[in-house]
Amino acid sequence: MITEINTEMRLSEHFTLRELTKTRTGIENMPNEAQVENLKRVCQWLEQLRLRYNQMRNENQRSTAEGKVKGEMRNGNEEMRNEVREYPIIINSGFRSAAVNKAVGGATMSNHLTGCAVDIRCIGMEQALRYAAILLDISDLNREDYDELLIEQKGRVIWIHFAVRPSGNRRRTSLKLRSLLQRPKAD
Repeated sequence: MITEINTEMRLSEHFTLRELTKTRTGIENMPNEAQVENLKRVCQWLEQLRLRYNQMRNENQRSTAEGKVKGEMRNGNEEMRNEVREYPIIINSGFRSAAVNKAVGGATMSNHLTGCAVDIRCIGMEQALRYAAILLDISDLNREDYDELLIEQKGRVIWIHFAVRPSGNRRRTSLKLRSLLQRPKAD
């Protein structure tokens, strides 16, 4: 286990160790060096997701802006069309120590325990489906498998559970909608 760790350490250009180890449990959540390397591998996928999602969103905004200014004078509207916005990918959960995983009710063999999984916050089912489609495209284009790609829901909260294990140990489990609502007990 790493005894001193810089939580501001960059795992990739846009993701820090703090983001991928945060917890509200109050329990220490410190990864070891192998788990940090696993987090870095996942972050490479997250960087590609972020890039492609932002490209798609900005292209859609440019198309909408062009439609609005068609036939109008372009003075102030030219700036609106050329504005590039950055939409962050927000991580709800990344690495979990065994104690944190137990406290949050995680699976005993969770990929979060090894730093191979993240839960990505989604604003509704449409965003979850877009993220999932982009991650599938990344897998196909790079000819690289992932381990898990799940759309999960608890009440109105929706997130993507995404896991990438080391090469040769990936199951490519995908697009299962898991509702985490407790079902009423049968009489």
